[in-house]
Amino acid sequence: MMKAWNPSSWREKPVRQVPNYPDQEALRAAEDTLRNYPPLVFAGEARSLKEGLGQVADGKAFLLQGGDCAESFAEFHPNNIRDTFRVLLQMAVVLTFGASCPVIKVGRMAGQFAKPRSADTETQDGVELPSYRGDIVNGIEFTEEARQPDPQRMLRAYNQAAATLNLLRAFAQGGFADLYKVHQWNLRFVEDSAQGQRYEELSSRIDEALAFMEACGVTPQTVQQLRETDFYTSHEALLLPYEEPLVRTDSLTGDWYACSAHMLWVGDRTRNLDEAHVEFLSGVKNPLGLKCGPSLEPDDLIRLIDRLNPENEKGRLTLISRMGHEKVEDHLPPLVRRVREEGRNVVWSCDPMHGNTIKSGSGYKTRPFDRVLSEVRQFFGVHRAEGTYAGGVHFEMTGQDVTECIGGAQAIDEGMLGDRYHTHCDPRLNASQALELAFLIAGELKAERQMAGQVPAPVAAAK
Repeated sequence: MMKAWNPSSWREKPVRQVPNYPDQEALRAAEDTLRNYPPLVFAGEARSLKEGLGQVADGKAFLLQGGDCAESFAEFHPNNIRDTFRVLLQMAVVLTFGASCPVIKVGRMAGQFAKPRSADTETQDGVELPSYRGDIVNGIEFTEEARQPDPQRMLRAYNQAAATLNLLRAFAQGGFADLYKVHQWNLRFVEDSAQGQRYEELSSRIDEALAFMEACGVTPQTVQQLRETDFYTSHEALLLPYEEPLVRTDSLTGDWYACSAHMLWVGDRTRNLDEAHVEFLSGVKNPLGLKCGPSLEPDDLIRLIDRLNPENEKGRLTLISRMGHEKVEDHLPPLVRRVREEGRNVVWSCDPMHGNTIKSGSGYKTRPFDRVLSEVRQFFGVHRAEGTYAGGVHFEMTGQDVTECIGGAQAIDEGMLGDRYHTHCDPRLNASQALELAFLIAGELKAERQMAGQVPAPVAAAK
């Protein structure tokens, strides 16, 4: 018989990707401090997100999830938060109008500090030190002092997450998300884009729709939904000594909620059924994500689904495919088919970033834009073939004008990677590449919804 779940029951299981803190007393002190801090998010907000994701599971909405690979202390600035939030809004408007469906917006923000590593240590010039595991654990500088795991960093990460959430809520509810403003940003993108004509038609149609609504008296001043938006946060629940102290009991339901973010996911490296990360997430009521890589077998996926969503709730579990563009058609269909045949309620989302990382000739890690786009297109193609719904996308991106991923309309090549390569971990799409991809996804999503009869097909012009 399984033991009853509690926030610390994960400690009785094997655990991966958690650092070895040399000072256990300092770790316990940091955890105790976090237990006394206010929750970062609230149970009611998490329930609202689950309701929205339930609409995605039914094919009536679309999930847009994106943000930084790994948030850093050094790049913490309100302009960076604003710019990433702005690009996500721009992408959402393009997807909403292009596919005629609501878009659930979830940021990889206000908590995405920890990163899994392929090895516990790394060696440079004959010196071996602990691997960098994100600013919440240790420093990126290759020195013995910086690489020592420091539990005080969890407190700094909490404070940065709290400040980020405060700003995001102000942006979402304070007029920054006004639909007319977001559309003006898109118009500027069209004007500046090398492929401006390609997007001119959609932007013109949005213009016409906004003008029509305004003529009917539907404006941000008269309709709250046009000047405000719902925005949620998410991150990988990797550093369990940080996650556990932020679990709270909901006063209305008595259920446990992880209050570090609205949505948490388990990564491809830590999704073992009988280990600590799955144990921890199985007991909280937040919406959850599960990364699905090419090594995941259908039988194991069903076991994981049943462990993380035993009541088969719509909106509870999002399966995030991250195959790599060369492996999608071989590995994704058996998973999709098995989940459909077993009648499991899930959201299917595509992470086209993690399986498409390469090392350039200049030594930088990068992601070719055409491979990212290829994986997204194949993801939609697999779901069309299987009769299931391609419900979302999951990107690592930033609002900054970085040069980390090659390709796209900007034609970033390997020689340009060093110009503005700022990531602390993996390469991210810049604002232009992310928005370009949104226009392209809108076409895929519209075609999918037309086939399902949810969007009217184009009417041929009368002769």
